[in-house]
Amino acid sequence: MDDGSAYTTLEPSSDNRETRDIIRYETATGARSVLIAAASLRPSGASAPLVIDDYAWSKDGRKLLIFTNTKQVWRQNTRGDYWVFDIAAKKLAQIGKNAGASTLMFAKFSPDGTRAGYVRENNLYVEDLATGRITQLTRDGSKRIINGTFDWVYEEELDLRDGWRWSPDGRSIAYWQLDTDGVPDYYLINNTDSLYPKIITIQYPVAGQTNSAGRVGVVSAAGGITRWLPVPGEPRNNYLARMNWAGNSDEIILLQLNRRQNVLNVSLGSARTGEVQNYSQ
Repeated sequence: MDDGSAYTTLEPSSDNRETRDIIRYETATGARSVLIAAASLRPSGASAPLVIDDYAWSKDGRKLLIFTNTKQVWRQNTRGDYWVFDIAAKKLAQIGKNAGASTLMFAKFSPDGTRAGYVRENNLYVEDLATGRITQLTRDGSKRIINGTFDWVYEEELDLRDGWRWSPDGRSIAYWQLDTDGVPDYYLINNTDSLYPKIITIQYPVAGQTNSAGRVGVVSAAGGITRWLPVPGEPRNNYLARMNWAGNSDEIILLQLNRRQNVLNVSLGSARTGEVQNYSQ
């Protein structure tokens, strides 16, 4: 927990060992208590509680974000369904419930805990938790344009999966966008998932072939146009290896690697003007 007074973990429920309670341990004394019983996490009309793959707390500790019904993307299960549990009200509600099953990625509470943002089918969304109102922030997401997450290469080379960040004040969102147009297709044969083999197509640049073009932009969490940060260097021959807010809601720090990964540039971008200043090499 953010104040350091306790931590939480998942443990088998004493009522049903097939389900798991969320247990709170006091860091000073080790005292144990059941914070949220598994039975409280059963959706209306369901016969069993949610199977928790991962969870996260709002900053004030009053809400719990649950990741469940997960599916694999590349190497890890990063796609699934998300539910919010209000501890005081003992109310469980699904976010993005009008979307298809297991289509949401990287949901996160806003800093004030009133909204949740997430990636859905390569577009970014923000949902008001009180009203359920959903604001779509990007609309160009497709098989070729990836917003808020990554292609095969960025995950393989840089261990990147979650491609968006709330600003500290919750008013803006910074995110990666990858344009995979021109990246060659690589064909694999899947001999294990069915009686007959299937061809799987992956956009994969063999060494020396065309890479995705990556860029970072900032968009209002209320919707609007994206302000792109023009980092120097040809985007298909450089990686934007890391990005985050620079301790405030006005500036974004960017780490850029060349394709050989032997030169690192550090830049600071203005979320307000889009200007980028390079600091080191």
